[in-house]
Amino acid sequence: MTVPRRTLGSGSAALDVSAEGLGCMGMSEFYGRGDEHESIGVIHAALDAGVNFLDTADMYGPFTNETLVGRAISQRRDEVVLATKFGNECRPDGTRVGVNGHPDYVRQACDASLGRLGVDHIDLYYQHRVDTSVPVEETWGAMAELVVAGKVRRLGISEAAPATIRRAHAVHPVTAVQTEWSLWSRDVEDDGVLATVRELGVGFVAYSPLGRGFLSGTIRSIDDLDPDDFRRHSPRFQGENFERNLELLDRANQIAADRKITPSQLALAWVLAQGDDVVPIPGTKHRHYLDENIAAIVLQLSDEELRALDAAAPVGSTAGDRYADMSSVYR
Repeated sequence: MTVPRRTLGSGSAALDVSAEGLGCMGMSEFYGRGDEHESIGVIHAALDAGVNFLDTADMYGPFTNETLVGRAISQRRDEVVLATKFGNECRPDGTRVGVNGHPDYVRQACDASLGRLGVDHIDLYYQHRVDTSVPVEETWGAMAELVVAGKVRRLGISEAAPATIRRAHAVHPVTAVQTEWSLWSRDVEDDGVLATVRELGVGFVAYSPLGRGFLSGTIRSIDDLDPDDFRRHSPRFQGENFERNLELLDRANQIAADRKITPSQLALAWVLAQGDDVVPIPGTKHRHYLDENIAAIVLQLSDEELRALDAAAPVGSTAGDRYADMSSVYR
C-alpha cells in the first residue's frame, strides 16, 4: 500500500506529510512501560511503510523521547518530516517547572532539541502550551527567528484558543494546530478552533485520535492499565464517567463490527474523513498496532456510517474532562 500524502498549512507555510503520522510520546512516558529496541523498530517499520511524519516533544520522558527518535532516524533523516515541541519546561532531573514562552527559553529549548535529536533542523516546531504571562507575539517572534536561522522550517501551536491562533498567525504563518480530536474529543468542532484554522488555511494535527487508547476497545477496566499509566488519573477513566464512556464505545464498536474492521480502524477512518487538512498521529509501541493503524488510511466511510457515528458519539457526549487540570489548554 502506498501511503497518501496530505498538506498542512498553505502558501509558504505548506508542509507535505503522510496522511497519518506516528505519535512517539508513549514510547517513553505516560502509557506504562516501554521497550526502546521495539520502539525504534516501530519507527523504522513506519518509515518503511511510508509513514514519514514523526511527532515528539522535549518534555516526553522528559527529554528521552527526542533522544530515542534521534537514534531511530540517525541514518534516515531524509525520509522524515520531524515535529517536536517546546513550552512545558522541565529541569534536568525531570521535574516539571511549568509553561514557558519567554524568547530566551524558546531559543535554548530549540538548541537542546536539535542536540538530542541529532539533526540540524526541525521540520515543524510547535509551541506546546501557551504561556499567558508572555504575549504570544513575543514567543512567536523568537520562533520566527529560528526559521530565519535555518534551525526550524515550519511553525505550529498546540492546544491554543482561536484568538491566540490568530495572533500567532499574524506574526508568522502557522502551518499546523495540534489539538486532541477523536470520536470522544470533539470540542474543536464547536469551540471555534476548527473554524479558525480553516479560515486561515492552517492544517490540523489530531493527537490522541484513538481517545488515548480507549477507542481501541482493549480497555474495559481500569485494571487493564499499568500501575504507572497516567490514564488511571484521567477523569474520563474514573468511576461513573468510565462506565458512561463504555456505552459510547459499545455503540461505535457495533458499527466497526458491521463493517468488519477493528474499533481502532473505525476511529482513525472517522478522523481522516473530516477533511484533507487533517492528519491524525496515533501512537503505538507495537508493530502489530502500527500495521492496524496504517491499514485504516485507505478506509472510506459511507455517509450512512458517518451519520451513525455522529449519532453514537455526538459532540459533548463523552463523560469527564480530557485532563485532570484543564487550565493549560485553550489559552
